[in-house]
Amino acid sequence: MISQGIHTIDTGFVRPRFDAAYLVVHDGHGAFIDCGTNHSVPRLLEALGEAALDASQVDWLILTHVHLDHAGGAGELMAHLPNAQLVVHPRGARHMIDPSQLWEGAMAVYGEAVMMQAYGRLRPVPRERVVEAPDGHIVDLHGRILRCIDTPGHAKHHLAVYDQHANVCFTGDTFGLSYREFDTDKGPFIMPTTTPVQFDPDALHASINRLLALKPKAMYLTHYGRVEQVEQLAIKLHEMIDAMVAVALHCAELPERHAQLTKELTELYAARTAEHGWRGDRDALLHWLGMDIELNAQGLGVWLDRERA
Repeated sequence: MISQGIHTIDTGFVRPRFDAAYLVVHDGHGAFIDCGTNHSVPRLLEALGEAALDASQVDWLILTHVHLDHAGGAGELMAHLPNAQLVVHPRGARHMIDPSQLWEGAMAVYGEAVMMQAYGRLRPVPRERVVEAPDGHIVDLHGRILRCIDTPGHAKHHLAVYDQHANVCFTGDTFGLSYREFDTDKGPFIMPTTTPVQFDPDALHASINRLLALKPKAMYLTHYGRVEQVEQLAIKLHEMIDAMVAVALHCAELPERHAQLTKELTELYAARTAEHGWRGDRDALLHWLGMDIELNAQGLGVWLDRERA
């Protein structure tokens, strides 16, 4: 569904309806918000055709943060957009200009074969095409104001984008994950993401409240799509952040901490999805959330170690 010129693009990363980028079209001009990986670029260019735009009419690529499922394809996409500038949090700009540190960090975890298959080799963005967006920075899409809002908690280099024209926010990972497979007659199910390495629960609570204060009618999540009922979802997010922190603190001194974290997070999500009216079994839960459980456990472990230090 296209609303107020906002096109949702499935980037194809991991599985269908897992990772979204957005194209905002206004008065014959376009702005991408996030871009997926190198392998996503053909899908984004195809979306331009469906929106009756060509690549020269794209003015902006705005990144919510530089994690590779959001920004891995930025250099490759920018090479196809002759008139676009890339907008990124000041803390993330250097990683777009020289992505070698991003690449090496991910390589250390996944290995080159997985990196090439999942993301493709990262391409630098020329320095003169990178715009740093501090809190409150305005992106002008031919008269349509897109305001960048500093939203740490998931990552220190995270921003959200408030589209005043449509009264919606593009939230990256700040407003959590909401996979359509968990929708019930109670609406969307939502949960935070604590992916390593910069989870900060206090900052994340504050960022959610800051977005909620704008009174948007919808949030556009990278994972995945448009969600409404934002006040109710924010309550659930706050509750789940606290519940996940409680799990982490309970596991902090246990032997085999990571295994305990994954076990207790699985139990938490099983209980909360059941309360939400989802009727899938444990195998289905792990199919849809297994990767997130692993990453969330890793992120909580990093947070525990940082707190102890």
